[in-house]
Amino acid sequence: MRRKKTFISATVLITLTVLTAVLLLRGQSLSQLAGILRGLQPGWLVLGLGLMLAFVGCEALCSRLILSRLGHRVGYPQCLGYSFTGFYFSSITPSATGGQPAQVYYMSRDGVPPAHGALDMMLIAVCYQVVIVVLAGAAALLRPGLVAQMGTGMGLLLLYGGAVNLALTAGMLCLMFLPGAARRLSGWVLALLTRLRLVRRPEFVREKLERQLEEYRAGARCIKANPVLTVCLLGITFVQLTAQFAVPFAVYRAFGLTGHGPVEIIAAQSLVTLAVASLPLPGAVGAAEGGFLRAMAIFFGLGLVTPAVLVSRGISFYTFLLVSGGVTLLVHLRRRSAATPPQADQKREPRGNTGQAAA
Repeated sequence: MRRKKTFISATVLITLTVLTAVLLLRGQSLSQLAGILRGLQPGWLVLGLGLMLAFVGCEALCSRLILSRLGHRVGYPQCLGYSFTGFYFSSITPSATGGQPAQVYYMSRDGVPPAHGALDMMLIAVCYQVVIVVLAGAAALLRPGLVAQMGTGMGLLLLYGGAVNLALTAGMLCLMFLPGAARRLSGWVLALLTRLRLVRRPEFVREKLERQLEEYRAGARCIKANPVLTVCLLGITFVQLTAQFAVPFAVYRAFGLTGHGPVEIIAAQSLVTLAVASLPLPGAVGAAEGGFLRAMAIFFGLGLVTPAVLVSRGISFYTFLLVSGGVTLLVHLRRRSAATPPQADQKREPRGNTGQAAA
């Protein structure tokens, strides 16, 4: 069943990619486009690839910090493998739903209990949501002209994306720090869905919700016991997202353009990401390119924005989709080393009593 879902998601991704390419290249002179791309400055393109490597590497660093605090000696290369795996499966599944389960699975193959792997992913997800809302909110407040220049369509998508991300962030924080209110609210929603016959097995769903609530309670205990860790995770996530949002600036300079600084372009990209990331599309393909065309025309101009979206998305998504796919294959084929079994560390009490909290 999992392979079937992966095949369907990959087919949808390929179909969306082909349709997006057709729409982007419609009316474009291929010879002129090729001439523009030949004139790019390669050093800036290499910087763009480096920024994406930093994006993946920062998540790996977060995982290593969390897992080490939970008592697991997992090396940075292993964590990097988990992050590439998460990037790959997030890219080919709607709303990035496949990334975290895949990472938890491969962590469990290396001896990390699923409860600890899920806690790792949950803390990273909370930090990601908090930072992206803060960055995009700051961009909207400090650069209100950007939102106006993006047009009505992007404005509506921003409202949708902002509402979804705020709800997700508030929901995660509520689940972590207000467990009683979260249980009552989830119970009320489940009862309503059962009454409307949208849920046919309420006992099964209630059990699943209870497990999820326990994971969030464990996350809250981990954060309270390790405040310095929380600050570090938020700081690393800030660097991670800033690196990703800076890719269009590297592309901007690769085209030999000047006049706009990195802060403006990073702000615009954060707004585009907020607007399209919540759409139920694999890798936000189609929506991300459309949002880029609308937002980045401000900086690249109408004549260069189409080549710019091809290069920028080629770096930040399609190239790293291929790279992460290759790394995922290596991670899948890699046999666990018997020399350093992680299970031995599970008996050790984690610092800050987080192991008991997460168990």
